[in-house]
Amino acid sequence: MNAQPRQQVRVHIRWMIRRDMAEVLDIERASFEFPWFEEDFIRCLRQRNCIGMVAEHGERVVGFMIYELHKTRLHILNFAVAPEFRRAGVGRQMIEKLVGKLSSQRRVRITLEVRETNLPAQLFFKSAGFRAVTVLRAYYEDSPEDAYLMQYRHADEELPETLPINRIDRMAG
Repeated sequence: MNAQPRQQVRVHIRWMIRRDMAEVLDIERASFEFPWFEEDFIRCLRQRNCIGMVAEHGERVVGFMIYELHKTRLHILNFAVAPEFRRAGVGRQMIEKLVGKLSSQRRVRITLEVRETNLPAQLFFKSAGFRAVTVLRAYYEDSPEDAYLMQYRHADEELPETLPINRIDRMAG
């Protein structure tokens, strides 16, 4: 893994269209040991609550995300950046786009599962403000591997009232 930060790249994030599928599939195959097939993308995107977006640099698709809309959250199903565009801010811009869709009134969090062996993805999402909230044992059909359920919470979300009160913080104001 190349740990050197790359030149930051600005991307245009837009809805995924049929014409993007070949580039999306190339990124998918380059990114995952157990990639989705075209039928998997199509089956998912035909559902009313499933959204596909791509990150475009110039005329090229350099990243994509597939997510579901739920009543109180967005759930990322698939997320990848072309290998040669990683560490260039592409994934960060895609996450910022999703975070911008959250609100304190409606959808207040983003969730996703990450394979226990996918350390680069875990570190990326952690750096974007996600936290692992639970382990999903033997989560994947294609391997006995566990997954981490990671979650990002909207900044204005009301915290449960059951949290202990920190009297020192209250006095410091």
